[in-house]
This record gives sequence, structure tokens and C-alpha cells, in this order.
Amino acid sequence: MLQLHKKYFFLFLILVFIQESYTEDNPYIFIDNSAHQMVQVLTSEASLFETDRLLYEQKIKEIFEPMIDFRRVAASVMGKKYYLLATSDERSEFVIIFKDSLLDTYAETLAQWGDSKITTVFPDNNIESYKNNIEVKQILDTGSSKYPISYKLRKNKDGWKIVNIIVNGVNLGLTFRNQFQALAVNHEENIALTLQNWVSDAGDAGIS
Repeated sequence: MLQLHKKYFFLFLILVFIQESYTEDNPYIFIDNSAHQMVQVLTSEASLFETDRLLYEQKIKEIFEPMIDFRRVAASVMGKKYYLLATSDERSEFVIIFKDSLLDTYAETLAQWGDSKITTVFPDNNIESYKNNIEVKQILDTGSSKYPISYKLRKNKDGWKIVNIIVNGVNLGLTFRNQFQALAVNHEENIALTLQNWVSDAGDAGIS
């Protein structure tokens, strides 16, 4: 009987491992699972938005931060010209600055969506393998309106990571890049001053 229990136990572990591997390898499930986690925070922790907004936004950040390839996104926001002008230390510094500003912006925006519903658009056919780059779409339902969200994902050694987000037609990567370039020009292409004055601002992407 003990041997039988061990057999089923190991079988269970194998099935769990297979399921986790499939989840990590499937970009649609990767985005969908994370969306469900964020919706859980938005609904079950709604009271925190008024009583402790920092804690509320931190809960959102904990879910969202591991999903993004901040080094790649930050380099894209700087653009080739300013990335090459920047020193190695300045590039690393901007990754940290950009990550903090993006998470603050995204968490604050999500917090205002309240009890909205987010639905992932799965492909009609059962795809078993994916390219290294893929787009996963979602629909945000605020109750009064529906808005499209598009995630651009790239697969690296750590799995699928978000490299850009388009919300209701607003390309956040392009928006931030334009802001960086304008800020750099205002500071006579002084990268150090540009980083010191960086504040990401994507507005509400037309969502209200």
C-alpha cells in the first residue's frame, strides 16, 4: 500500500511539473494568470485604495514587476542615439529609474479602474509552440466601456517577458521614448540631467 501511495505521489508531482512548465511556456496563460491576480487585488483589496494607497499599489507592483523585461524596455525608451551616448552606469541607472516610474504609473492607473474585468483573448486554434516574439490581447471592461490592451512579449532565458504595452491605442513604449527624447533635447542632450528629471507619464490612455 505504501508503494502504491508513493507511485501516485510521484505521478502527481510529474503532472504538477508538466502543468507549471506549460504555463510558463504559454504566453497567453502567462498573461491571463497575472491578470487574474491583479483583478483579485483590485477587487478584494479595494478598501486599501482609500486607507493605504501605497500598500495597495505595492500589491499591484509585486505582480507586475516580474512580468516585464525592464532592461530591454528601458533601452528602447532611451532610443539608439541616447543609449549610445549614455555611459554603462547611466544605462543601468535608467533601468532602475524607469522601472520605478513605470510601476508607479501602472499601479496608480490600475487602482483607478476599480472592479473592472480583464479578459484575455485566446487563439482559436490550439498552438503548441510559439515564436520568441508574440502579441497577447486583452479586453478591459470598466462596466461602462470596453478597451483593448495589447502586450508585446519576448521570450528569454527567464521565460516570457513584456517588452511593450498598447492600451486603447496608446503605445506606451513609443510615448515614453518621445518623452525621453524631448527631455534630452531640453537638457542639451546631457544624459545625467535627463535621468535626474525623468518622470514617466502616459496619462490614463483615454480610459475613464
